[in-house]
Amino acid sequence: MEAYSDFATVYDTFMDETPYEEWCEFTVSLLKKEGIEEGLLLDMGCGTGTFTELLEKAGYDMIGIDNSMDMLQIAMEKQRKSHKESILYLLQDMREFELYGTVRAVVSVCDSVNYLTEFEDVVNTFKLVNNYLDPKGIFLFDFNTVYKYKEVIGDTVIAENREECSFIWENYYDEDEQINEYDLTIFVKEEELYRRFTETHFQRGYTLEQMKQAIEQAGMEFIAAYDGDTHGEVHGMSERIYMMAREKGK
Repeated sequence: MEAYSDFATVYDTFMDETPYEEWCEFTVSLLKKEGIEEGLLLDMGCGTGTFTELLEKAGYDMIGIDNSMDMLQIAMEKQRKSHKESILYLLQDMREFELYGTVRAVVSVCDSVNYLTEFEDVVNTFKLVNNYLDPKGIFLFDFNTVYKYKEVIGDTVIAENREECSFIWENYYDEDEQINEYDLTIFVKEEELYRRFTETHFQRGYTLEQMKQAIEQAGMEFIAAYDGDTHGEVHGMSERIYMMAREKGK
């Protein structure tokens, strides 16, 4: 499970068009539909804390966990600037996270779950989620589908050039293993020169049925699934899927 390191310094720059506000609005609408309008939430795989802060602004008490110290340092720097001192950030791997008590809901967006490349790890992580949810608490997460990795991203090269930094994204998909590998080469301007660094990340594509199975094996109750783009019914060409599950006993 690869942690963001050097890439963390430019992560927000290249993610500046990510619809975090839209994701937050949709997440909050689903939580409120389940009667969760306030209380303590966990953002699992919180990264640089952008989504975490939006949920705090929406009225929730927030905990954020991530296994990248570099990402969390940026999150805590944002926290100081925005005066969101109430947010608790913890350096933890989602596969073995620990909390001081239970939470009303666990959320995880931006395909963090896809970094769990073994189905067993997905199930065990979901069991931990179930363990730390309040009775009837809600688990809301998204994931990239097999269709997206196989048919949309596939074996492609993506590049983006900006004034202060640039990147080359070389993507490879192993259809047999359902593993997506992307090699990042990043150039960051430092005074008159550019510093070059590389990172390799691995994600696994999952199907709706696989995620339903993981929810069931973790002891939770499946509630609903939504297409990530339309927020409507999931279909064969859904690239990202939102899943919602409920705690139903430890």
